[in-house]
Amino acid sequence: MPIYEYHCKACGQNFEHLVLGGSEPSHCPHCDDTQVCRLMSACGFVSKGSGGETVRQSASSSSCTGCTASSCASCGH
Repeated sequence: MPIYEYHCKACGQNFEHLVLGGSEPSHCPHCDDTQVCRLMSACGFVSKGSGGETVRQSASSSSCTGCTASSCASCGH
């Protein structure tokens, strides 16, 4: 079951929505407006580092919208 990112055109907030059986969100959870659109999300992957540690990487500079850090290890998300 995929989690998609959406943007509300009315209030400008981004939010995530778990899509069950193709059910798109009908409104913004922040302002309850119906002007929402799906965002293009960066894919992420997990690989093993040279020392055996788990390294999480993303195709973009940051995988969350909460900060401008270059990795989520910096902000804890």
